[in-house]
Amino acid sequence: MELLVPIETHGKKPIYEQIYTYIRKEIRRGNLREGERLPSTRSLAENLKVSRCTTQMAYEQLVAEGYIEARPCRGNYVAHIGGLVRMEQRTPVLMQMDREIPDTKKNVGDWIDFSPRGIDLDHFPYNTWRKLSKNALADDNKEYFHSGTPQGEPGLRTAILTYLHAARGVNATEEQIIIGAGSEYLLMLLSLILGQEKGIAMENPTYKQAYRVFYSQGHPVYPVGMDAFGMNPEKLSQSGANVAYIMPAHQYPTGVIMPVGRRQELLNWAGEEPERYLIEDDYDSEFRYKGKPIPALQGMDREGTVIYIGTFSKSIAPAIRVSYMVLSEKLLEVYREKAGFYASTVSRIDQHILYQFLSQGYFERHLNRMRGIYRSKHDTLLAALRPLEQDFEIHGENAGLHILLTDRRGRTEEELMELAKNSQVLVYGMSSYYIDPLKGHRPGVVLIGFANRKEEEIIRGVQRLTKSWR
Repeated sequence: MELLVPIETHGKKPIYEQIYTYIRKEIRRGNLREGERLPSTRSLAENLKVSRCTTQMAYEQLVAEGYIEARPCRGNYVAHIGGLVRMEQRTPVLMQMDREIPDTKKNVGDWIDFSPRGIDLDHFPYNTWRKLSKNALADDNKEYFHSGTPQGEPGLRTAILTYLHAARGVNATEEQIIIGAGSEYLLMLLSLILGQEKGIAMENPTYKQAYRVFYSQGHPVYPVGMDAFGMNPEKLSQSGANVAYIMPAHQYPTGVIMPVGRRQELLNWAGEEPERYLIEDDYDSEFRYKGKPIPALQGMDREGTVIYIGTFSKSIAPAIRVSYMVLSEKLLEVYREKAGFYASTVSRIDQHILYQFLSQGYFERHLNRMRGIYRSKHDTLLAALRPLEQDFEIHGENAGLHILLTDRRGRTEEELMELAKNSQVLVYGMSSYYIDPLKGHRPGVVLIGFANRKEEEIIRGVQRLTKSWR
């Protein structure tokens, strides 16, 4: 088929993004139907008089989001996205004005720790943060030493909303945002809002700190198996849970990106009965190395069933300890009734510093810089792993701060970790992320994080792994 895509060669948007946006709209409107074959990237590039690399980038983004599927040796086809709702674009109301990642161990001697929990603090904008901290106290503003708004300072909430709407497609108002000192605090607050009797389904494997919080609050927790697209809807329905905790943009630790069809299935599940909710943990969506970030599930939600949680722990630093939660208007009323009297857990001074960091453009520049640094480390790691491609399957690349290796030779993760230790390298087994390790655990899977390692350390560490694992 021939596809006539209107493009502006001198427009503000990159051409690949114009192609991606046009095809996505055509699919969502039903003009391109399920199973319909799209032109090849080569023929589309020739018709549009653009480079093939441009059309490939557009198709890769559409594949990542689940709008099209690439069939080996056959081409690209429109995927099944049954019942997809059209997302209404709304302008957020603007007002004038972690995964919390513990510090990773420093290398002792010549050890190399490939922890998936670390971030790069060598490139933290210390001078900028120092300047903003001085500015915050320069006028001896007594207001910063009084108790502030329980939900967080209005200026910071507005700055966060502006960022979320532009970068993640989140639709809300400043009033729907609650700021807290870390994701754990927000999950405990959410437990109070939802009620401890609510059963919570969690992807298995999952972010274990969230599991510990829910379990400690007395919630029944149901581990739900995953497939190639994320949480399995059939198993979710069978679990008896009222709430599902998911990470659709980049599941931790598997790296699965949930396609739009599966997202719609989970939204349908939430809408089938009253008092059902989806908790969307969007912990590291900023770090995607091909195409643009995957839009948030919250932007597709028209029934108020998605609770969106994000953090600055990976994008700035764990010690900032600022996370945020976006509630529906209905749940916002419940929050005010049950928990609105709790004081904010983030100091007003820290909130003001972060507000300046966001509103004056420093955050955007920092993100762009860190995205480039992490992409370089990511590519260095993949290049160093090439000698191991015959022995391992590599998953989770092109997003996040770690990758997964699955052993083709049947060795257990314990064997792989022990061999790595013998070479003074630390890697991490997948089994520690399972709620119930006996259900669905894949043997021989290890995680390798690269964020807090220098590129020469990455190369040296993988060279050691190559010698010990081959």
